[in-house]
Amino acid sequence: MKIHDMPGGFPNPLRIRIVLAEKNLTSQVTFVKVDIIAAEHKQPAFLAKNPSGTVPVLELDDGTFLSECTAITEYLDNLDGRPTLTGKTPLEKGMIHMMQRRAEAELSDAVGIYFHHATPGLGARVQPYKSPEWSGRKAWGERHRDKALAGMRYFDGILRSNPFVAGQTFSMADITVLAGLVFAGFAEIAVPADCTRLVAWNASMQDRPSVKHPA
Repeated sequence: MKIHDMPGGFPNPLRIRIVLAEKNLTSQVTFVKVDIIAAEHKQPAFLAKNPSGTVPVLELDDGTFLSECTAITEYLDNLDGRPTLTGKTPLEKGMIHMMQRRAEAELSDAVGIYFHHATPGLGARVQPYKSPEWSGRKAWGERHRDKALAGMRYFDGILRSNPFVAGQTFSMADITVLAGLVFAGFAEIAVPADCTRLVAWNASMQDRPSVKHPA
């Protein structure tokens, strides 16, 4: 298998690298660097692998390409027939997928919109691939910063009654929240001071081997 991504803590590649570490699959994967700063992910050669122009992309040995972090996680988690990140029972699966989507919509995606539209983002090479310039784009991005802060408060509340984002076990929803917090730090969005449980949970997650030493 190959993973086409960009190393260095970018949120979505980080999510899959944590998954690989959790499943002890890192040694079975070859990493292919995609230079997103140079907009390599928007060029025809990469778009042939993933028309959405995003990383990461999993390339299987038969030439199949899988994109989207949730899809890649589902595939990797179920390879051995013993899923640990995407749920075993119908209820676990439902809860994890619900919280996974909330982690994307309320935190990670909101940080991304703020970063790419209200800041210089990844630089000049990527600018032409953003939405067309319009007078309200910066304000729109800043509204999503506020949404990300509200998302942090939401997950702080969730973690006050559960040890993990989707309940009693570590799952891909936790990985997405972790990556969202990493991205928020990169975008200089500070976790609100009153989110003490989220801060404590994040600190405890940093000691998890797959988070401390992702692929």
